[in-house]
Amino acid sequence: MQRWRGYDAAPGGWGRSVVTIGVFDGVHKGHQATIGHAVARARELGVQSVVVTFDPHPAEVVRPGTHPAVLTEPARKAELIEALGVDVLCVVPFTPEFSRLPAEAFVHDVLVEHLHAALVVVGDNFRFGHRAAGDVALLERLGRTFGFAVEGAPLVAGAGTVFSSTYIRSCVDAGDVGAAAAALGRPHRLEGVVVRGDQRGRELGFPTANLLCHRYAAVPADGIYAAWLVRRGQRKPLAAAVSIGTNPTFSGRERRVEAYVLDFDADLYGERLVLDFVAHLRGQIRFDSIEPLVAQITEDVAQTRRALS
Repeated sequence: MQRWRGYDAAPGGWGRSVVTIGVFDGVHKGHQATIGHAVARARELGVQSVVVTFDPHPAEVVRPGTHPAVLTEPARKAELIEALGVDVLCVVPFTPEFSRLPAEAFVHDVLVEHLHAALVVVGDNFRFGHRAAGDVALLERLGRTFGFAVEGAPLVAGAGTVFSSTYIRSCVDAGDVGAAAAALGRPHRLEGVVVRGDQRGRELGFPTANLLCHRYAAVPADGIYAAWLVRRGQRKPLAAAVSIGTNPTFSGRERRVEAYVLDFDADLYGERLVLDFVAHLRGQIRFDSIEPLVAQITEDVAQTRRALS
């Protein structure tokens, strides 16, 4: 898959293409259906498939301070999109100037002049242009003017709920990693670098890897989780019991993500790790002494084994 930074990176002599556009945070089942449809139609037409996405998230530019929690970091999003068979990933820098581009100018400059769109595939709720003034109906009218077709991709739902990035963020925020996984088509993933903590877990007999995550990362609700931990360069995942919260037993104030890796004894400091969340085991509990805390952690480890078996 080719990766372009900006639509003006399209090479000279670029032919026609099938284009789909969106933030695609999470690359969930709905996104997969839309992108998959674009890839299939491009192959039928014998042209290239192009996914246009944006960086940073448009919300942070249009309404500073409202950046939503991020389900997939840029590198991970690119991997997931590439796995769908896309020919080109075009990441458009979302600047204040770009945000003010009228819908008609967006279509002319991006889709027509640079990407030479023969077909544009979008979701039924697609909006574009300054103040999101453009919709699918306008895109279809402009398509008739500029000579490209438009096909809508139906929204994907499960158990009566339409899958969307907003819905998945709400699941993660509530700690319902099972529902998030059902919408994503895979476990919700959190990435971070291992940094030194209070060493309290080691003193209790359960040394943990303390993950420093991106400030916009979609961190699940406080609680204890069963997860798979993946080290860079290692294919085999490791079972982990993950604690998210402030360590109320020790009157902690800083919210942390700490992973106790089962049947493992090695130094992970400085490593970038991945956590794939499988199950929520319980909420955070404050204990009056160390003994019941250790007993509960022992039970958490046993539940983690069962959840991941």
